[in-house]
Amino acid sequence: MEDLSPRPGDLEPIETASRDEIAALQLSRMQTSLRHAYENAPFYRTRFDAAGVHPDDLKSLADLAKFPFTTKSDLRDTYPFGMFAVPQNKLVRVHASSGTTGKPTVVGYTAQDISTWADLVARSMRASGARAGDIAHIAYGYGLFTGGLGAHYGAERLGCTVVPVSGGMTERQVTLIRDFRPRVIMVTPSYMLSILDEFRRQGLDPRDSSLAVGIFGAEPWTNAMRTEIEQAFDMHAVDIYGLSEVMGPGVANECVETKDGLHIWEDHFYPEIIDPVTGAVLPDGQIGELVFTTLTKEGLPMVRYRTRDLTRLLPGTARSMRRMEKITGRSDDMIILRGVNIFPTQIEEQILKCRALAPHFQIELTREGRMDSMTVHVECTAASGSDAARTASMKELAHHIKSVVGVSARIVVHDPGGVARSEGKAKRVVDNRPKA
Repeated sequence: MEDLSPRPGDLEPIETASRDEIAALQLSRMQTSLRHAYENAPFYRTRFDAAGVHPDDLKSLADLAKFPFTTKSDLRDTYPFGMFAVPQNKLVRVHASSGTTGKPTVVGYTAQDISTWADLVARSMRASGARAGDIAHIAYGYGLFTGGLGAHYGAERLGCTVVPVSGGMTERQVTLIRDFRPRVIMVTPSYMLSILDEFRRQGLDPRDSSLAVGIFGAEPWTNAMRTEIEQAFDMHAVDIYGLSEVMGPGVANECVETKDGLHIWEDHFYPEIIDPVTGAVLPDGQIGELVFTTLTKEGLPMVRYRTRDLTRLLPGTARSMRRMEKITGRSDDMIILRGVNIFPTQIEEQILKCRALAPHFQIELTREGRMDSMTVHVECTAASGSDAARTASMKELAHHIKSVVGVSARIVVHDPGGVARSEGKAKRVVDNRPKA
C-alpha cells in the first residue's frame, strides 16, 4: 500500500491547533448554539426550563453537564419537524431514518448546514488519503439515508470525480470499478465484503483493482475485518463515523497515517462519554456511551444527544483533536445471553480467526423452554465445503466463542452465499425469542 500521509499545506489550521485554542472555540460556539436552540426551538426551551437551566449558565465547557440529554425518542415524539430551530422555508433538505422500529427520525438542514457537512466530509476524506482529482465510487445508499448524499457532496467539495452508484447490483459495482478505475470507494464494510465476493466470482484479482482507499462507515466493524479487506484489495481501509441526528457521515474519521481511532472534528461537535446507566460524565480514557452536542448546526441543533454508541475518548495523535476508539457496539444492540453481555463484533472477531469460514454471518436468538440460545449462521469458503471441513469449522468457531466470549453457541455452516446479504447496513442479529 502506498504512503498516503498528508503533504505540507494539506491540513486546515484547526487540525493542528492547540488544545487551548480548540477549547476556546468550543466554548464560544457552544454558548451561541445553546442560545440558538433555546430561543428558536420550543422543545429545547421547555426542556431547559424544566431542568432549571438557561444558556447563560454555561460559563465553562464543564457546565454542559448541567443541561438535559436529548434522545432518539425525542425526535420521534416531535415528529416530523418539532425540534427544528429555523422556519421550514429556511430548510433546503430533510433526511429521515427508515422508521422500521417506529416513527422515522427526521433531520433538517439549512444551506449553511449542508455547506458545513460537505466541508467536514471533504476533511474526512482527505484524512483517509483521498485527494482532489481522485475518482470516488460511492456505494452508500442514496435517498433519505444520509450516507450517499453526505459522501457525495463531500467528495465534490474535495474536488473528486464522483461515481454515484448507490447500493445494490453488485455485479455492476465490480464492472464500474474495473472500467472507471476509481481510486476511492465509500461503502459499508459489510457490503464491501459482498463486492469482494463478486470480484472472486468473476475470476478477478481484487489486488489488481485501482482502489487505494476505502472509507467505511454506517456500522461497527473490527480491526480484523480491516485486515481482511486491506489484504484482499491491497488498499487502505479507513473508518468514518457519523449519525444523521448529529449531521451524517463526517463527524469523526481515522487518519490514514495512523489508523489509531477516529479524530472527532471538535470545532463542530463537542463529545462527552457518560455512564449509560447513571448519565454521569466519565473522564477521558474510560469506556461509556458517546454523547454529542453540535456547535454550529442551524436547522437542528442537538444538545447532549445520546448516541448509544460505546467507546472512549483518547488524546489526539495525527491531529490535535481528540480521538474516539473504534465503535465496538451500541448499548441498544448488546445481546444479553444467559447473563453474558455480547456484541456482534465479538462474534465477527472469532469468525475471522477461522480460515475455512467466510466473513459473512448472522446471529439468531431463540428460546428453548426457559433458556435463551444463540445460533451463529456462517458460510464456508469455496475451498472448504466438504463435510469434514464444515464439521471442523463448526467445532473451531464454537470453541473460540466459548473460550473468548464466554457462551455456548450452535454453529450452522452454510454454502457460500447462504447467509443473507445486505446492500446497506448489515442485519447482524435476528431475535426470534418470544416477546414479553
